[in-house]
Amino acid sequence: MGFASNRAFKVAGGAVFEKDGTPKAGLLRAMERAVEVQRPLVLANIRRLQRKHPQATPAELVSIIEKHYLATVTGGGAAVGATAVVPAIGTMAALGLSAAATVGFLEATALFAQSVAELHGVQLEDPERSRTMVMAIMLGEEGTAMMQSVAGRGAKPWASSLGGMSSGVMGSVGSSIRRQFTKRIIARQGTAMLGRALPLGVGAVIGGAGNHAMGKGVIKTARKAFGPAPESIPGELAEDLAKLPDSDS
Repeated sequence: MGFASNRAFKVAGGAVFEKDGTPKAGLLRAMERAVEVQRPLVLANIRRLQRKHPQATPAELVSIIEKHYLATVTGGGAAVGATAVVPAIGTMAALGLSAAATVGFLEATALFAQSVAELHGVQLEDPERSRTMVMAIMLGEEGTAMMQSVAGRGAKPWASSLGGMSSGVMGSVGSSIRRQFTKRIIARQGTAMLGRALPLGVGAVIGGAGNHAMGKGVIKTARKAFGPAPESIPGELAEDLAKLPDSDS
């Protein structure tokens, strides 16, 4: 039974990973696209929270966003891991769902990071700057060090400098961030992806716990990147939010 299980796991892994352990090109592209979120979606997310919590300050909204993000990524990992317990869903199918969950984790992280950025007055309509910010936050201490080095010693939290960085600087640091993101984050998510596909309920434990740990790491890095939230909604953001409809309909 153990041999058969290991064999099936190996075959399933080949569906989304190359022989050297790297994700296949299609999955890699999907994971990189997942860290791009259009600003209108970010504004709609903040406006939705404002309607639910009309008296909330930016700091309180950030706290709410953190809690929602952590619950979302933790629940998603556990839900996919649980499919490996269901007899009708084999390891191959579970791994396919797990790959989708990985993309979902990245999308949730991008929405989280950009929502927090807006509440701190950091507007990033340039997709390249936005993508670099999200990737740097996901890299944790390494991403923080790389971004702080170009933001300057003793500067404000590095995210506040993104809008003022020249295209040349952004292009250079962005390329470095992307390489490290591909190497480290995809390696972490690749391990998590395989872990979520483990059978007999183990996948649910690994999926939920793994995503919870990674989500907490993202939140911790974002706090360093942005620093304390302002006392009131930044002017431009307030104007843009006011233009949005008052209902989801």
